[in-house]
Amino acid sequence: MSLLLFLALANAQESKIITSSGITEGSTYNKVTIWSDIPYAQPPIGDLRWKAPRKLKNYSNIILPKDDNFCIQRTSNLGGSSQFSNDLISGTEDCLYLDIYAPKKKSKDLLPVMFWIHGGGNTSGLKDLYDFTKFVKKHNVIVVTINYRLGPLGWFTHPSIQGLQSSIDKTSNFGTLDIISALEWVNENINLFGGNSENITIFGESAGGHNVLSLLVSNKAKGLFHKAISMSGYTESISLDHAYRQKQQSPTSNYSTWEVVNKIINDQSDNNLQDQYTLEELRNILYSLSGKEFYQYYAERENFEELPLLTNDGIVIPKIGLQESLSKEEHLNIVPTIAGSTRDEVKIWLAFSKYFVTVDYSVSGSIFGLPKVVLNDEDAFEAFNYYRSNAWKIRGVNEPLNSLAKAGNSELYSYRIDWDDRRKFLIADFKKLFGAGHALEIPLLTGSTKLVGGPPVSNFMYPKGISRFYTSRNIMKFWSNFAKYGEPGYSSNNVKWETYSFNENNESRYMVIDKKKNLKMSSDNLTLLNLSKQVFEDSRLDKIEKCVVLYQMFTYVGNDMYEENIKNYPGKCDRKTSENFIINNASVIDYD
Repeated sequence: MSLLLFLALANAQESKIITSSGITEGSTYNKVTIWSDIPYAQPPIGDLRWKAPRKLKNYSNIILPKDDNFCIQRTSNLGGSSQFSNDLISGTEDCLYLDIYAPKKKSKDLLPVMFWIHGGGNTSGLKDLYDFTKFVKKHNVIVVTINYRLGPLGWFTHPSIQGLQSSIDKTSNFGTLDIISALEWVNENINLFGGNSENITIFGESAGGHNVLSLLVSNKAKGLFHKAISMSGYTESISLDHAYRQKQQSPTSNYSTWEVVNKIINDQSDNNLQDQYTLEELRNILYSLSGKEFYQYYAERENFEELPLLTNDGIVIPKIGLQESLSKEEHLNIVPTIAGSTRDEVKIWLAFSKYFVTVDYSVSGSIFGLPKVVLNDEDAFEAFNYYRSNAWKIRGVNEPLNSLAKAGNSELYSYRIDWDDRRKFLIADFKKLFGAGHALEIPLLTGSTKLVGGPPVSNFMYPKGISRFYTSRNIMKFWSNFAKYGEPGYSSNNVKWETYSFNENNESRYMVIDKKKNLKMSSDNLTLLNLSKQVFEDSRLDKIEKCVVLYQMFTYVGNDMYEENIKNYPGKCDRKTSENFIINNASVIDYD
C-alpha cells in the first residue's frame, strides 16, 4: 500500500464517527472537517408533526448528506431559501439536522463548542446559509449549526392539538424544543468530535438571538449551555389565548389559529362553523394536509401581518412571558451573556420599501443586471432608521441586559456594530442604503459572504481592504475569546471590552465594533421617552411619519407597549391612523 493511500484511509477512518443517531463521515476542506446533515431527533412527520422532538437512537444508521433538508417556509431572499428553491413554499418536514465544523488538526484538549441558531423571524432560514470554515480554522473552536421547525409547524396553539396531548407534548413551542433537543444531542455526542460538552456557547442573530434569550428563561434548557450571545435579538412572546384567538385587530390576529383553522374548514367543508366539529375531527383535518399544503394558508400574508410564534405556555416558556422572565432569577439560566445590535438595524427593510426607494430599470440605470437605486427622501429615510434602530437597541439589548443584571447576572457584555464601509457605485450608494445594517456582522464573523449570495453583491457590500479585515478579525477574536474564557477580552490593538453597566441615569456601556480608529468602549443614555421627545422636534419627518415611527418603536422588537408610551409624546397621534399608513405603504421592491 502506498503512503498516500494509507494516509487517505487513515484520514477517512479518523473522520468516521459513531454517534447516537448513526455513523457520520466528515469531509475536509481548508483544514476543517465538516460532518453534514446529522439527524438529532426523529423526523417530526406523521403523528409527530405537532409534538415534542423524539430522541433518535440508531447507532448503526449510515448518515448520508441530504440536499435541501431545511424546514418548510415561504421562500424568500431575506430568509435565504431562494438560493435553494424557486417555489413559493420550500423545504420539508423532515428537517431536524445539524452540521459540525471542527479543526482537522486534533487538539490534546477538548475544544470549546459554539452552537449557532439561525435567524429569519422564526419563519424562514436554514443552517446551510452559514459557512463557519474560516472562523473554525482561525480560532480553534467547534461550531454546530442546526435546523429547527419554523412558523406554524414550530409554534402552534389549538385545542385540537394541545387538548388531545399530554405532558411536554402540550407545549406550543415545538421549534424551541427542537433547539433544546439539538443541544441535548450535542451534550451527548460532541466529545466524539473533539468538543467539550462542559463548554458550550449558544449564539444566534435576529430570530436566532431571540431564541438565545428564550433559552435563557426555559427550564428545559437548564445545564445544556454555559455562555450565550444574542445578536440583534428581541423579546416578543404571546399568550396562549392570543395565539389561539384574538378579539381585537393586531399584527398577529389574522393568523391566530382560530382564523387559520376557519379558512381550512371553509376550503374543505360546507360546514364552516369550527365549534361544530369535535377536537378529534379538527385534528384529523389538520393532519390530513401535507406540510406544504398547510403552510400555504400562511404564505399570502402581507408584510405588516405577523404570525403568533413564541408562546407563554408555562411548559417551555414561563406564563409571564419572555420579557418579564428575563428579570426573574427563578426562571433564569444565569451564564455569561453578550447582547448587541447594529447601528442601522432597520435599513435593510427600509431599502426594500417603495415608500423610501425607487429603482431605475432603464438601460442607463442598470449595470451588471442590477437596477439603479434612488432614495425618495433621504432625510426621512435616515430619521426612520435612527429612531427605530435605537429603539431596537433599547428593547432588544439594553432592557434584556438590565433585566439579567437585576436577576443577579454580573457577567454581561454589550456591543453595537458600526462598521459600514460599503462601496458607493453607479447603481447605488451601498454605504448610505444599507449602512451598519441588520445581519451585516455575520459575514464578518464567519469570514464568508455566502449569506448575501457572493459576488457581485458581496463586492459592493464587503469590499476587500484593511477596514473589513480589521473588523472581521476582531469580531472573530471577541466571539471566540468569549467561548473559550467567558469574556471577550481585548481587541487586536489592545482595547479591552469592559462589562456592561447600567446606572440610574440610564447610561449603558458597550463596545463599538468598527474599523481600527473607531473601535472603542462607549456609552449612551437611550430611553424611549427621550427618543419620543426627539421625534417631536425632528423636522425631517412630517406629522404622520412621526406617529408611524413612534408606533413602530413601541410595538416592534418586543411586546406591544404603545399605550403606556404614547402618552409621553408631546404631540398627538392616533394608533389606527399609523396602522393604516403602514398597511397602505407596505409595498416592497423586488430587486431581481
